[in-house]
Amino acid sequence: MSSIADYLLICSGASDKQVQAIANSIEDGLKKNGTRPLSTEGIRDGRWALIDYGDVIAHIFLEPVREFYNLEGLWSEAPRIEVK
Repeated sequence: MSSIADYLLICSGASDKQVQAIANSIEDGLKKNGTRPLSTEGIRDGRWALIDYGDVIAHIFLEPVREFYNLEGLWSEAPRIEVK
């Protein structure tokens, strides 16, 4: 459905610190397997963090920012895989 990635991970945190913690946890977990991001954006601000791994792009939002941008609405036809 997209030429930029095979998967988009979209999640949110309740505070800027939680957004930062989620982003750092993703990076740290994948680093253990030798996987490093191609690029990162916004982690320090904690409103919307983006971590680009090429085939997978992680978007971590502050909850009201996630509602505002509504990426799920933009990709409404894409199949969803819920991760717990």
